[in-house]
Amino acid sequence: MLNFKTILSFIICLLILFVFSAHIAFGQSSNFVSNLPIVKIETDGKAIPDEPKITARMKMIHHPGGENRFDDAANEYDGIIGIELRGSSSQSYPQKPYAVETRNADGSNLNVSLLGLPAENDWVLLSNYNDKSLMRNLLGFKMFEELGHYAPRAKYVEVFLNGDYQGIYLFGEKIKRDNNRVNIATLKETDIDGEELTGGYIFKIDYWNDYDSWLSPYSPLDHPTFKVHFVYHDPGWDELVYQQKNYIKNYVSTFESTLYSSSYADPSSGYAAYLEVESFIDYFIVSEISRNNDGFKKSRYFHKDKNGKLVAGPVWDFDWAWKNINECFIFKATDGSGWSYKINDCNPWVKSPGWMVRLFSDDNFKNQTNCRYLEARAGVLSDEKLYATIDSLYNEVKVAQVRHFQKWNILGINVGAPEVDAQPTTYDGEVAKLRKWIRTRLNWLDAHMPGTCQPTDAEIISEEKNIQIYPNPASNIINVLSTRYLVNVQLFDISGKAIFSHSGGDKTTFQINVSGYKAGMYILRLTDTDGNIRNEKIIIR
Repeated sequence: MLNFKTILSFIICLLILFVFSAHIAFGQSSNFVSNLPIVKIETDGKAIPDEPKITARMKMIHHPGGENRFDDAANEYDGIIGIELRGSSSQSYPQKPYAVETRNADGSNLNVSLLGLPAENDWVLLSNYNDKSLMRNLLGFKMFEELGHYAPRAKYVEVFLNGDYQGIYLFGEKIKRDNNRVNIATLKETDIDGEELTGGYIFKIDYWNDYDSWLSPYSPLDHPTFKVHFVYHDPGWDELVYQQKNYIKNYVSTFESTLYSSSYADPSSGYAAYLEVESFIDYFIVSEISRNNDGFKKSRYFHKDKNGKLVAGPVWDFDWAWKNINECFIFKATDGSGWSYKINDCNPWVKSPGWMVRLFSDDNFKNQTNCRYLEARAGVLSDEKLYATIDSLYNEVKVAQVRHFQKWNILGINVGAPEVDAQPTTYDGEVAKLRKWIRTRLNWLDAHMPGTCQPTDAEIISEEKNIQIYPNPASNIINVLSTRYLVNVQLFDISGKAIFSHSGGDKTTFQINVSGYKAGMYILRLTDTDGNIRNEKIIIR
């Protein structure tokens, strides 16, 4: 009969075997193989602080389209870095986020292209502890980019810190002025007057201190007791000279003075004289599709080029987005409802300037937003496009996610942002939950987007004026008149689904009954006998 010591020794051996097996499974030997690039960081045992950066060494293994092995020689980068913790609440998670600076041996900046991204020296490693889908940030970035704006580029990697596996990260670009990032003028210390003083600046709404920010003289109209701070970002507060700080502060204050004046909507002297309006609309669309809790109160960036207007973006920080969280009534709703831009109603610590509330009191701004949203939903932000992006990201991580969730055993557990939904116990369940959330959100936005898009009553879509479509908008019948035979006539809804189709080269006139279709934007595609294709936006009331 086994005695207690024998049983205890047996249990200890099993535990050692389990730990050793996990050690191997997480890649401490040549057994570790990944389709994702491998990043190995060595700090010689030093802890990584919030700041300042400590010196460390980074090795990157990347064989595009092939396998990456732990024991492979570093072929993407093998050199000195500075590294520190980054983020705010995300620092409290077990999987830490980092800021990385590639350096020469003497400690100076080293611009280098990594993972196919343009050469630079400032990078980020974004953790995924608060995003069990592993794709929320990339979805937001890709949406803003699809709308025609710069958004930070990032790649999936698997990270080892001092030999210990840390899971899947996003290795990508820090928001900063650069010809390949936020492409605005470089502001030098000597640029203190004239045209040179006017740009470029990047500033943001974020956690602030008295020394790194300025206080707006204006409060949001719907929250007159709130104080709003703007934070200097690039150049930073300690790089800007007095004249430069004063210039950007005065420019924003002058804009706010105009925004809150009685003539704010004047197309030549109102808010449009200070804002690149289209960027604010696109920023709004991305932040609202994702119902981003941080989109209007924190991690919200603006930039201004030399002689330019204020531009919204780039977008950033989506790990609290794309989900139902117990963060005031706006974000806990499970029916897809709620407006992120009204975040001040939740009395956040970091106050939003509330500019969008004022902008949406202008009918012209509302109508522009409605048209842009319908256009995007019929094209680059259609259901089909969004789901294709999700499927593509899923395929990138479907193997590596197993290791990630072995390291961070959080599937089925409510961690990070406090979600109100049940937590799936599998990764596939997490992705399915995200897809369902997006579908619910889009259904609500499609029905509640402010404004009305009103194209002209009849539109000529051919330069030769050989095709006419009318009326547009339509509520019953759409007429198509052509001087050429049309071999194909199709009508697509905003998801990209064909809801009407006619083939055959025997007709030059068509009538399409749209009385039974849901109000919104559609795309009419016409193909003539020469193979010419015309796409036209159709509004159905």
